[in-house]
Amino acid sequence: MKFPYGTADFHAIRCEGYYYADRTDRIRTLEDAGKQLLFLRPRRFGKTAWLTTLENYYDLARAAEFDELFGPLAIGQNPTARRNHYFVLRWDFSMVDASGNLAEIRQALHDHLNSRARAFFARYRNQLGDWPLTLQPENGVVALESTISAARASGHDLYLLIDEYDNFANELMHGRRADYDALVSGEGLLKTLFKAVKSLASGQGIDRVFITGVSPVVLADISSGYNVSKDLSLDARFVDLCGFSEGEIAAVLNQLGVEQQRNPAWSARMLETMRIWYNGYRFGYEPGPGLYNPTLALYFFEALATTGAPPREMLDSNLAMDRNRIDFVARQPHGEELIGAALDPEHPPVIASLAHRFGVEDLRRAPRDAPYLGSLLYFLGALTLRDQTPFGELVLGIPNLVIRKLYVEKFRDQLFPNYPERESLTQAAKALYAEGKLAPLVEVLEANHLRVFDNRDYRWSNELTVKTVFLIALFADIFYVMDSETAIERGHADLSLIVREEMRRFALLDHLFEFKYLSLQDLGDTAETLRAQSREALITQPKVAACLDAAEAQLARHRQGLEQAYGERLRLHTHAVVALGFERLLWRSCSGAPAVAG
Repeated sequence: MKFPYGTADFHAIRCEGYYYADRTDRIRTLEDAGKQLLFLRPRRFGKTAWLTTLENYYDLARAAEFDELFGPLAIGQNPTARRNHYFVLRWDFSMVDASGNLAEIRQALHDHLNSRARAFFARYRNQLGDWPLTLQPENGVVALESTISAARASGHDLYLLIDEYDNFANELMHGRRADYDALVSGEGLLKTLFKAVKSLASGQGIDRVFITGVSPVVLADISSGYNVSKDLSLDARFVDLCGFSEGEIAAVLNQLGVEQQRNPAWSARMLETMRIWYNGYRFGYEPGPGLYNPTLALYFFEALATTGAPPREMLDSNLAMDRNRIDFVARQPHGEELIGAALDPEHPPVIASLAHRFGVEDLRRAPRDAPYLGSLLYFLGALTLRDQTPFGELVLGIPNLVIRKLYVEKFRDQLFPNYPERESLTQAAKALYAEGKLAPLVEVLEANHLRVFDNRDYRWSNELTVKTVFLIALFADIFYVMDSETAIERGHADLSLIVREEMRRFALLDHLFEFKYLSLQDLGDTAETLRAQSREALITQPKVAACLDAAEAQLARHRQGLEQAYGERLRLHTHAVVALGFERLLWRSCSGAPAVAG
């Protein structure tokens, strides 16, 4: 099998024999949905591939290729009357460089509009004849108007496709607010451009518009510049327009298994790996199965096809920059609180409904209970729809482990901001991974790091704070499948580190943690007296011993469930940990042999 990893061009995918997940049955439904449509999905979620599908379907210059491109697909079996009916003009705002000053960004947008107009006239020269293209280097709207005039004169309708409409504006929003405002408000260029599209789509030459992007923020800030599009992002008919279903993932893995002469257990194991790392996105209000991020899925498939094993790094580097989006949300009022709630399984983020239209000022001025920040993280793909409360409120959650990593990295930067601290943490973590030694890690964490999180506004329970610190300190996705509240047959473990199957050739142990917390009030002690006492003295205190006993009993039950699941492959060390306030950590570790205390 050939996989179009890094290729979003429908024409190339079909002509060069790449894998293609057919969604063309939705073309008919899209035609009935409206003439000016907006579709939002997270970055790298297949939006461009869908846009190029529409481009090839409607382009009158592709009429001779229709059977080759679409014949075997759903729409090829029952095409609409508008197939190969349009001139198609496509803009891609991800190509607009946002790194320069405001004048350079404006010029980059003008250059893109002019470039696309020149390509349009070259493509349709036979239909346009000698109609002249009018360009002004510093006014790309003139190129649009000239293009529309030529199309109308030829007697053909025009379909405008706008890909990543908010791409370069988002880059400015996250760090250059004044430049952002200058583009989207008043007579800003982006607002002016969309006003022109709105006017030209009102019987003036543009028949249809399809826009993709990540969030509604930029359109909201453009305001009246373009307030005529119909948003299909939550429409139940299109929730899986982009993304792969688990059935599609399983079918590919089975085919790869056949090609590589694997036994069926291999395909099942790869499916479980992908489910943990990449599944879990839900779009729309109705319950349904999760979707897989298509870029990550193709990244994984490509690794299997070329090396026979999953990728070493489960997060494609092309998506790593999404951390910046989480940082942006964290900087907004109540943003830190929301980011913290995302890691809290007991009190996840809850919003009344998803906000469809909100601008930057809404994010900055919103009260705590406003849905804007939660909605933005949903549109970014950093949160997804998990459930609904009995009152119909929306429960949000982190979709999968690869996104959880982005949150963990953000908190790790806070907890261990300096290189010497990170190096100490790395060495301490290695001692645990390979030898089961917890003492070096405890020494690092007790050096003020617990108190850093105690003073943050995360509204976490004390036990969750300790658990989160360990998750952040030990997160190593290259070697482990890591999760908090790990589902095990006999209940939920607080934190597990299960070695990835392809990494079991290394000297790595599996680990399972259970955490307890005793406050200074519970202990009748002060921070100073706790810090002064030895671990040997503290661990014999009745309340401490009782907590450790309870944690060990839970771990013993969880061990049985994991041993049944993994059999002899498992090299499990369990760790019962009790935090005394945010001052001291005590533990008992067990490898199946007598426990080691500290």
